[in-house]
Amino acid sequence: MSETLSPREVFQKLLKGVTAGRFSGLAELYAEDAVVETVFEPVGPRRFEGRAALKERFAEVSAHSPVELTATNVVIRETDDPEVIVAEWNYQVHHRVTGRNFEVANIQVLRVRGGLIVSSRDFHDHLALIVAGGNLPQLVTALDGK
Repeated sequence: MSETLSPREVFQKLLKGVTAGRFSGLAELYAEDAVVETVFEPVGPRRFEGRAALKERFAEVSAHSPVELTATNVVIRETDDPEVIVAEWNYQVHHRVTGRNFEVANIQVLRVRGGLIVSSRDFHDHLALIVAGGNLPQLVTALDGK
């Protein structure tokens, strides 16, 4: 019989998979009906519902991500609710296309039940990634609706 992972352990497994670029199995860390909100996403969907949608999202990120990520300054805070943690960390980012190296801040509020993420509110610095990739003009066009 396998032991159910704690919210802290689930987050650590998620972060390890992201930084290793192993996106293909990450959807399995989420419940079938999980909801993920990417609160600071400037364009595109900010809400993903269900493991299948997350699997598609991770596949898209894996296929198109021009960055290498290293997690630093990871702090995981437990809350009064045993299902909920708040994780804060930075990514040291290397952009393979532009050659730029920079840091981005991140916060995630995760609810984990039965060893699976049932909800997540993700606060990533998407703007820093866009600027470092040289994609600010495309963002402005997208925000302007053109």
